[in-house]
Amino acid sequence: MPMDAHPSRVLLVEDEFLLNLTVAEALEEHGFQVHSVCNAKDALEHLTCGAPCDVLLTDINLAGSIDGTELAELARKLRPNLPVIYASGSVGKLDRLASVPGTVFVAKPYNPDKLCLMIERIMATSH
Repeated sequence: MPMDAHPSRVLLVEDEFLLNLTVAEALEEHGFQVHSVCNAKDALEHLTCGAPCDVLLTDINLAGSIDGTELAELARKLRPNLPVIYASGSVGKLDRLASVPGTVFVAKPYNPDKLCLMIERIMATSH
């Protein structure tokens, strides 16, 4: 990694505690900086306060009034070029993903190593 480069910063939004912990740990082991939250409200606070974020990785079916697709729409209003990766074990809302162009979908359960490679590829093409 060049001297002026920083580790990619991932905002992880996952409401299943153990999955949140496991994914965050895997991402950190691959050299990512991770800010993990369990709901869209906390994710939006992170983005609104100007905290650095290179990619949003969000579950689609989040608890609370804002799901992952709406979170992505709101995040893109705040940061128009923010890469978004959706994750879900159910595919019922896939038609709504088109509302945020340039997003990627990964089905649960997913391999954390493959997810990390996906993020690295996204980061390489977005810079």
